[in-house]
Amino acid sequence: MKTEDENTVLLHTEGRTGVVTLNRPKALNALTHPMVLRIDGALTAWEADPAVQQVLIRGAGERGLCAGGDIRAIHDDAKAGTTASAGFWRDEYRLNARIARYPKPYVALMDGIVMGGGVGLSAHGGVRIVTERSRVAMPETGIGFVPDVGGTWLLGRAPGRLGTHLALTGTAVGAADALLCGLADHFVPAARLPELTAAFASAPVHEVLPRYAATPPPGELADGRPWIDRCYAAGTVEEIVDRLLGEGEPAAKEAAETILAKSPTALKVTLAALRRAEGLGSLERVLAQEFRVSCNALRSPDLVEGIRAQVVDKDRRPRWSPPALADVSDADVERFFTPLGEERELRLPDGGSGRG
Repeated sequence: MKTEDENTVLLHTEGRTGVVTLNRPKALNALTHPMVLRIDGALTAWEADPAVQQVLIRGAGERGLCAGGDIRAIHDDAKAGTTASAGFWRDEYRLNARIARYPKPYVALMDGIVMGGGVGLSAHGGVRIVTERSRVAMPETGIGFVPDVGGTWLLGRAPGRLGTHLALTGTAVGAADALLCGLADHFVPAARLPELTAAFASAPVHEVLPRYAATPPPGELADGRPWIDRCYAAGTVEEIVDRLLGEGEPAAKEAAETILAKSPTALKVTLAALRRAEGLGSLERVLAQEFRVSCNALRSPDLVEGIRAQVVDKDRRPRWSPPALADVSDADVERFFTPLGEERELRLPDGGSGRG
């Protein structure tokens, strides 16, 4: 009989493929610390098993792979001033790095909602499959947090300034835009996923995929590249907003309004984290920076308030502190990058430049 923790992540093999199924469909397969440890244990076992030639990760139910981490638990931890979230992030970010350098093909079915921690479980993999139902996002600024799980690494490598746009607005993108931004590799219609996964049991992924891959429905970001690249090249969030409002483009105005509803502190820290990630040179170094930022965010009033407004009370009316971009100083931003101390920093072996 499986324990409750074992039931949240189902593990089995189908022929040559080790299959991970996130199994909290009522919670959109939101990720908990025991789930992270169970996935990591499976990867350890399958890496050493010659009978397992590739790994597949998917979500139970039809709503999504994973909506992210269990942010109610993070809210309670931050409110209580305890450190459970730091332990969760340490193991989660280690798992993200491991996925990026896993020696066997790691196939992620990014069907439905894939956000936050779900992006960390999928977008670092070697084979990333989206469908017409995919909605991929790093929406952290809306809860007073900053993109993590390697999100600043992934978004920093998107073409032009698309990643900055997605990071600040938290916009969820469909299949074509996920492919454009480098968050996915292949489009497969959702109706064909059962047939696709069955085929993985008897053949390598690189032989199977060409029979199922198709052209996705058109996206939205490619047409917006000119104004996105112009506006998000600005040096500050305030200037980005000013440029967006001055474009005379309805989509740019909508982006500005979306940004202005997010946590001012989280926005400024996110832009700084993205810009610093560009110079760090490896996923592991970026994850170490994100760990520092995440741990320091636990002491930020906006994290508790953002989760309260979006998830706990659901009034969708966060009271940010400070309430305006102009009120967030450089010193306020720098506090998020403050070293944690030798014993608390995240240490990862440097795996090089990662994907691509």
